[in-house]
Amino acid sequence: MKAKVNSGIFLLVVLFIMAGCVSKWSEEEKDGYNLVHNKGGQILGYSPESGVSLIEKNGFAFKDLNKNGKLDVYEDWRKATDERARDLASQMSVEQIAGLMLYSGHQSIPAGSRRGFGGGTYNGKPLDESGAHSGDLTDQQRKFLTEDNLRHVLITSVQSPGVAAQWNNNMQALVEGIGLGIPGNTSSDPRHGSDSYAEYNAGAGGDISRWPGTLGLAATFDPELMQQFGDIASREYRALGIATALSPQIDLATEPRWSRFDGTMGEDPGLAADMARAYVDGFQTSAGEAHLSGGWGYNSVNAMVKHWPGGGPEEGGRDGHFGYGAYAVYPGNRLQDHLKPFTEGAFKLDGPTGMASAVMPYYTISWNVDTVYG
Repeated sequence: MKAKVNSGIFLLVVLFIMAGCVSKWSEEEKDGYNLVHNKGGQILGYSPESGVSLIEKNGFAFKDLNKNGKLDVYEDWRKATDERARDLASQMSVEQIAGLMLYSGHQSIPAGSRRGFGGGTYNGKPLDESGAHSGDLTDQQRKFLTEDNLRHVLITSVQSPGVAAQWNNNMQALVEGIGLGIPGNTSSDPRHGSDSYAEYNAGAGGDISRWPGTLGLAATFDPELMQQFGDIASREYRALGIATALSPQIDLATEPRWSRFDGTMGEDPGLAADMARAYVDGFQTSAGEAHLSGGWGYNSVNAMVKHWPGGGPEEGGRDGHFGYGAYAVYPGNRLQDHLKPFTEGAFKLDGPTGMASAVMPYYTISWNVDTVYG
């Protein structure tokens, strides 16, 4: 009887060990990259050309981003986000940390032949003389990604959605093979407006949905419609490779002479707060099979609300991007009204992501209203 019991225990142990050794993932080859499907877990993507290999643990697959042959905490998608971030930060050099505080200049895809703004070269030549493809990285992009450790990239016009996606894949393949394998964060200003001639809308080719501008959407007085827009736009952003929206612009439009009036959600603090909340919920929330954790998932796009503490009350309508628009003024001392779209809207979401993931400050000096810092 004792022998039978021992045999049964031994069999259970063997079965348990075997179960732990069974692979719970599969790999799918795509155009220039591979997808790794973990059963009941995350879908991973990587470039076979980057030098990154896969580590299997407990039957699941993980990317060996720092190429040390072992599973680090930051590489373990089962761990909490904060825990992974702390582990990654502990391994970063000062130069790598500084690089994550940088943002690129405006990047056209492909780059134009002119020097400076929007320009770039491919192996030292203009695109049409280089033999490069439209989705390839420029010399300048390779430099700021490899030498400057920069990872936040702002794209403007694109030749087509397909070229934008290919460019993003090429960028991710490059940075995946560098150091700790920190991915790039492609971002964009709004690109769903009906004015197809505009910089950020160029190259859509009819494949990106067209909507009224933010002011027009706010004029519907319908937060549900605004959230629906955000949900659709975020999926299209992700298809383009864009992970961060440099929007919404939730400045109160209290100065009609200001040139950016039409990008706001109007002059009413309550309406702007409601619309800001809906916009961010739409962009950031993933549901169903796309959901991973805390409302975030494969369809989520970071929303960077702007411009704190409210860029609407420009003195004389002069814009803060320029030296002559250095000051924001508040007739009637109404600073608190300008804060409401942030504090009561974008920072207090109805959805599970809780609050907007990023904030863009403005360049103005809030004149004579800050009793704490002057």
